[in-house]
Amino acid sequence: MGTASCLTRARGLLRIRNQLVRECLAELLSTFILIIITLSSSAQKVTSFETKGNLLTSYFAGALAVMVGIYTAGGISGAHMNPAFSFAMCLMEQFPWWKFPIFMVVQTLASFISAGAVYILYYDAIWYYSNGTLTVSGPRETASIFATYPADYVSVANGFLDQVIGTGVLIVGVMGIMDTRNKGVPKGLEPVVVALLVFSIECSMGSNCGCPLNPARDIGPRLFTYLAGWGPEVFRWEKGREQGG
Repeated sequence: MGTASCLTRARGLLRIRNQLVRECLAELLSTFILIIITLSSSAQKVTSFETKGNLLTSYFAGALAVMVGIYTAGGISGAHMNPAFSFAMCLMEQFPWWKFPIFMVVQTLASFISAGAVYILYYDAIWYYSNGTLTVSGPRETASIFATYPADYVSVANGFLDQVIGTGVLIVGVMGIMDTRNKGVPKGLEPVVVALLVFSIECSMGSNCGCPLNPARDIGPRLFTYLAGWGPEVFRWEKGREQGG
């Protein structure tokens, strides 16, 4: 009885009652899960010379990561995990504008932390694969583990349009799945259907720019690589770069 009473009091003291703080922590956790799984699948593919993963497994892992993220925090913060989705929700008047910059910062921070966790997890593999040099281009580049880069043939305008269309399809699809006026998805299976949507977009629109579909997913890890030793080249486009997942 004494132990149970202590645990009850501890839970009461640790319980977060502020709704905004709860939502931010939920968004942080769900985005962290999304990005750590997504980047880890890319790291496994790249550092194993594609013997323990390929483009398809990276896409599949990314889609499943979306599902897990939604199940983790969907009931608390809505599990946006994506500034573009938060922005769309604001436009639809389903999310207050004043929360948008807060969620965007939290999502980007979670992505940055996730990149650091993946770097630690695959530290030995990254350095072994790269022959001790962190590069953004070349046959042993490792920057594409963390952020996406356009293929050689893609112009800036085409790359921008690629992301606008891909992200637009994602948001329209998610809105359609959430709309109760449409043919309903069985309750509790919405995250699974969203994951299938993400997988279909990755399989059909991923060749130009790697299909990030998420500003936070790209900006946070890209900032991490800049600070971790890859340098300012992570913000530049160069021909001859190997395309990552």
